Amino acid sequence: MENELSKAERTRQFILETTAGIFNKKGYAGTSLSDLTEATGLTKGSIYGNFKNKEEVAAAVFDYNLDKVRKQVQQHIQKATSYHDKLMVYAQVYHTFNKEKSFPVGGCPILNTAVEADDTNLILKERAAGAIVRWKRSIENLINSGIKAGEFRPGIDTNEISLAMIALIEGGIMIAKVTGHPSSLDTVLKTVGELVSGLKQ
Repeated sequence: MENELSKAERTRQFILETTAGIFNKKGYAGTSLSDLTEATGLTKGSIYGNFKNKEEVAAAVFDYNLDKVRKQVQQHIQKATSYHDKLMVYAQVYHTFNKEKSFPVGGCPILNTAVEADDTNLILKERAAGAIVRWKRSIENLINSGIKAGEFRPGIDTNEISLAMIALIEGGIMIAKVTGHPSSLDTVLKTVGELVSGLKQ
């Protein structure tokens, strides 16, 4: 039984890995069942034997792509020695998001999913919203820890700063992507860096 379960899990993982870039680039509506069968080499029955429907595949793919981004960010945060540098990781990591092979194909899954699923898919919209809430909480925790450590000045509005950082990063990615000018993202991330540096005592 354990071997059967592990085989099922391997199949699910294979489906996620193989279709992650397709969903992230084409979106839920733009991805067809034939896209999934062609990419994986599996039959419709095999795919839907592991996932209830296309929506469930898309939700699992979002989690898979988001996890890739989270791991990349966390690895750099753990290496940083100051809270300033930990916050700067967001600017540095997203600066290389379109160059790093460890990042999801197609760009930021939060931005891609949020734009498409705004009013069309509640499950994916909630996934994207949850990701932003967790991201915001992570930034707030780093700022609060920096204040307690005496590294950042007291009285900082963590809600305002965290939302501004997220809005700048996601907005910068969107502008760079839609205009085809990566330098636009560089400019925006420079502003993120200035925002973080302004938190110091």
